[in-house]
Amino acid sequence: MYGFEAMTFNIHGGYLEAIVRGHRSGLLTAADYNNLCQCETLDDIKMHLTATEYGPYLQNEPSPLHTTTIVEKCTLKLVDEYKHMLCQATEPLSTFLEYITYGHMIDNVVLIVTGTLHERDVQELLEKCHPLGMFDSIATLAVAQNMRELYRLVLVDTPLAPYFSECITSEDLDDMNIEIMRNTLYKAYLEDFYRFCQKLGGATAEIMSDLLAFEADRRAVNITINSIGTELTRDDRRKLYSSFGLLYPYGHEELAVCEDIDQVRGVMEKYPPYQSIFSKLSYGESQMLDKAFYEEEVKRLCLSFEQQFHYGVFFAYMRLKEQEIRNLMWISECVAQNQKSRVHDSVVFIF
Repeated sequence: MYGFEAMTFNIHGGYLEAIVRGHRSGLLTAADYNNLCQCETLDDIKMHLTATEYGPYLQNEPSPLHTTTIVEKCTLKLVDEYKHMLCQATEPLSTFLEYITYGHMIDNVVLIVTGTLHERDVQELLEKCHPLGMFDSIATLAVAQNMRELYRLVLVDTPLAPYFSECITSEDLDDMNIEIMRNTLYKAYLEDFYRFCQKLGGATAEIMSDLLAFEADRRAVNITINSIGTELTRDDRRKLYSSFGLLYPYGHEELAVCEDIDQVRGVMEKYPPYQSIFSKLSYGESQMLDKAFYEEEVKRLCLSFEQQFHYGVFFAYMRLKEQEIRNLMWISECVAQNQKSRVHDSVVFIF
């Protein structure tokens, strides 16, 4: 019932929307980033962050600090906020919030399976997993030899189970198969999330359709660029694209046959929203593409806060917070490795 959310939304969602908008005001500003970029040591970064919302999480950390500690504590703050919102949420918002974590679950599954393939210690891998994507039986992923075992032994009881129907094969797990598995799972996840948002209707459907369509199109471009020069066939490549988004279906047909980055650029420049992204890049250059996509995503996420009475703000806040953590990680790494000249290369300003 589009346009009538204001009448009923606040009964169940009003408190949490107020909470998430309050959290949003605690995101780091351009002034904060400029100060952080001038820091000389990690302790300077910590000192600056103690004056922000990260203060309670970092103030008791002893010197010398490591980048991983800063990222860990900042992620812990995000997890605490997420868990608080999830505890307070009722249906359908609680399901919506759970959907947000499925992407991290897929990344964690792929991380553990890849690490096991390369004979890494399982405990060490578990420490690297994103806390939002943890589930009970994640440690037992290490015993699986192929996709069928992976599903039967572990994933059948997790929320990812329905997404595995497309990628259960008896082939042994190797780097190529694992990457195909990641993208197939992500495709199924995005399509499922998109359908769920459409079912919710109203402003949530409108705003989330735009955000998820952008995510699907970005993944299509990344899959195309990463599969150039590999043995992945055109049909296999096409199967990994999501069945919605601005590029669906004609853009996907064109991307499937691209042989180099300039052909990808030619396809994308036919779509006005993506023309501005590719106009920032010189020909043959793909290194800065990720940053250009992140900047466009941040712009769209910030716009979702301009409208009220919808669930898109929860998705937007989680994504903006993850971008903020990526920014802090990049700045901390540049400071730790004495590469101050490169500090602005990957920082995406949020507000």
